[in-house]
Amino acid sequence: MTKYFKEVIPVVSELISEANFPEKELQIYQQNLIQRLSLNLKKSDFIANRFIDEYLFGIDHPYGKYAMQEDYKNVTLADLTAFYDTYYKHGKCIIFMAGKFPTDMQELLNKHIGQLPLNKKVIADVTHPIVSAAQKQYSVVNDASSVQGSIRIARHFPNRHHPDFAPTQVLNNIFGGFFGSRLMRNIREDKGYTYGIHSYIQNHVQQCAWMISTDAGKDVCKPTIEEVYKEMKILREELVSEDELKLVKNYVLGGLLGDLDGPFQIIARWKSYILNDLTDAYFYNTIDVVKSIQPEQLKTLAEQYLKPEDFYELVVY
Repeated sequence: MTKYFKEVIPVVSELISEANFPEKELQIYQQNLIQRLSLNLKKSDFIANRFIDEYLFGIDHPYGKYAMQEDYKNVTLADLTAFYDTYYKHGKCIIFMAGKFPTDMQELLNKHIGQLPLNKKVIADVTHPIVSAAQKQYSVVNDASSVQGSIRIARHFPNRHHPDFAPTQVLNNIFGGFFGSRLMRNIREDKGYTYGIHSYIQNHVQQCAWMISTDAGKDVCKPTIEEVYKEMKILREELVSEDELKLVKNYVLGGLLGDLDGPFQIIARWKSYILNDLTDAYFYNTIDVVKSIQPEQLKTLAEQYLKPEDFYELVVY
């Protein structure tokens, strides 16, 4: 709250510069993480989320890597301290603030945050090669007694700097991006194969992915995948109707407006833009793209990006 700003800022400064890691707390946290992981490893959707990222990017890539029990066990106090020193005490730092502040806000920030040794150590950028799996289709049995399967269908996709990113958001919403999408109408409402199916574009700083995600009964996993590819085929071969496009445009624009409802929502959006090295022009360009996109453009995008042979396919039972 505004009236406690003066008291809070020194505490924030201490969190950045004076945090400590008691050995006993580390051990408790490690035990909790291991127990949580043991439980999650019994869930097909958890396994599916881990494996599909590995297939896309490779287990050694930050986007494809996941933790095992041994990783948690092997973390030492020295590891934590070294990481904290590099990436917190001397790390890259950008401050985002929104709301009502006292008149001496800038002075308080300079006093308590400005004197910290942030942004002074050069942290080299590391390039991680993407090593995708050679095989495109996978079926994993995690629990032989399971009555359903977790389905993930995904392909590589460019990041936000690519000119196709914004228009593809419109195409994705038509395909599977909201409750009234084609995947939902077909596979949930018409076929009854699942309680929900969604498609989305992962928002990574570098390479992204276009993902279709659902859980379905074990006996209908194959038909569910077939219907996904049928919807891709329709979008590649037929123009989206003006009425459907208008509905989706209004939905997307409404979502953008909703994200600007209040200072905290606004700062969250701009933080995302800044951390992705984007400017306010990206926001206004997105609005222009959504308003102006035509069925022919969507069909062209579908022809390029919704080809089954480009997708990795995984079912975990």
